[in-house]
Amino acid sequence: MEISQARRVTLSDVATQAGVSVTTASYILNGRSEQMRISEEAAIRVRTAAAALSYRPNRNARSLRTASTAAIGVISDHVASGQYASQMLSGASAAARDGDHVLVIGETEGDPAVESKLIEEMLDRRVDGILYVRLTTAEISVPPLLQQQRVVLLNCTDLDGIVSSVVPDEYEGGRTAALALIEAGRAERVFVIGEDPDPFVIPGPERLRGITDGLELAGHSLGGVIACAWSVVPAYTETLAFLDNNAPPSSVICLNDRIAMGAMQAFAERDVTVPGDLAVVSFDGSELASWLRPRVSSVAIPYADLGAVAVEMLLRGTTGARRLPMPLVLGESI
Repeated sequence: MEISQARRVTLSDVATQAGVSVTTASYILNGRSEQMRISEEAAIRVRTAAAALSYRPNRNARSLRTASTAAIGVISDHVASGQYASQMLSGASAAARDGDHVLVIGETEGDPAVESKLIEEMLDRRVDGILYVRLTTAEISVPPLLQQQRVVLLNCTDLDGIVSSVVPDEYEGGRTAALALIEAGRAERVFVIGEDPDPFVIPGPERLRGITDGLELAGHSLGGVIACAWSVVPAYTETLAFLDNNAPPSSVICLNDRIAMGAMQAFAERDVTVPGDLAVVSFDGSELASWLRPRVSSVAIPYADLGAVAVEMLLRGTTGARRLPMPLVLGESI
């Protein structure tokens, strides 16, 4: 049987080539052959015909029968363009494929008007659920259009605590950083470099709280905070100023890997060696930490796992707030 390349192969074409009814072909290709006691020989003929004709199911027709479009909407601010955060979408995409779904991704670039249009578009497409994703882990107010929908927040949490969410466990990540220094015997005179005064941005306050509590549980106290913006140049400038007016710490915990890069340049200029004079732990677990010399031990953000868990929660209808562990990637800086 030959099918014109100008038209789509239909289920009827598959049934005709296999020598069965359309109903029988449908049951076989939808994994329901046991309901009609269809022979294995007939099932093989149908699958062989479908493969030979390159048959693809009509998803629009399927969605009308099952009330499912096999699509998950993703609305993010800047995640797709983020060098490391885009791993969340990779993890989500892999989990979606495992669940026989695809992702439909829209990026707002932080524009509320664009966000509203994207939400409306996702709802018009009748996606099976929506992932609402933020580049920076933060507490947010869920957009009104999403509040009655099937939604999981990815890398953000709901201020009202109603909508399901998946975020890194920043507090335990802070304790992990402190524990690494304690186990290495480097927990005296520990300073944190970096500060995040925004109360709605989770990483800075939660990491600092975890670090402080972790040290105190082992009988130590935090020496202080070298405040700076979370970037290379501010970290370099403020660390250099600190070293020019104070004795070097025994250890520092940098609140991200970019801060670690700036701080280590300042240490090198003042002949403070790492890890000889001073131990360094950082956050993010990015490639940058592995490029620094010595390689910096860094508490990693499990981006891909965050995306995968969010999709699994969405497809299973799981509710609640999930916090995923942040593992320490060891270098030679402790």
